[in-house]
Amino acid sequence: MIALLACALVFMLAVMVAGWLTVRGSGNGGWVDVFWTFGSGITGAAVALWPVPGEHAELRQLLVAALVAIWSLRLGLYIVWRVTHHEEDQRYVRLKHEWGEAFYRKLLPFMLMQAPATVILAASIRGAAARPSDDLRSTDILGLCILAVAIAGEALADRQMREFKRDPANKGQVADTGLWSWSRHPNYFFEWFGWLAYPIIAIDLAGGYPAGWLGLLAPAVMYIVLTRLTGVPALEAHMLRSKGEAYADYQRRTPAFFPRPPKKKETTA
Repeated sequence: MIALLACALVFMLAVMVAGWLTVRGSGNGGWVDVFWTFGSGITGAAVALWPVPGEHAELRQLLVAALVAIWSLRLGLYIVWRVTHHEEDQRYVRLKHEWGEAFYRKLLPFMLMQAPATVILAASIRGAAARPSDDLRSTDILGLCILAVAIAGEALADRQMREFKRDPANKGQVADTGLWSWSRHPNYFFEWFGWLAYPIIAIDLAGGYPAGWLGLLAPAVMYIVLTRLTGVPALEAHMLRSKGEAYADYQRRTPAFFPRPPKKKETTA
């Protein structure tokens, strides 16, 4: 597996360099996410389909590869649409402001550092695809259901946000209805939730497949990335700058990540 993951790392480094060239040519930092998503999808599917020695279920390899491909295509195409039809992602606007003339020079290592994250995800995917057995099991179907729920939830959250922004009456307001009343970042939550499919498929609680525990790496890494690194922190800072007290009130009554029933808005006498 080490050689396979090393090849995955080299491929992703090349993908991110291509992404950097695209950002430099277009001036839009949103292409970073496009290249990472499609590159990770190709890497994950290839790792899943790579031949497994010994007794195994080829159907499981096909299932896991399909899960990765579906995730990558849905998210990647949505980001392409967003990049080509909307203003630049505020995270990259902020980086341009902070880095100034050094933006493109600093952006390259920033992008290359995302390649190892893909390799960690690929290890989880491989752990799921290579689980030994002669046919599919109930955990495989459960993994498929988890990803289906995640994709549907993320798509619904994205649609609700688009509809909110499309209504002129909501200009300057904070989206706090639908899924956005349960979590400040329901799209990120469902993105993370989908990665739970791989440990569900990979782990053998009977102890017959120790490599299956690699499946836990994917949700662990994605949780850190989304809630501590590139996702929630940058967006929260931007929203506080742009929405002020309205967003601070939203923070007080709505959890950042894991959904819970909404609280009522604060009212003044």
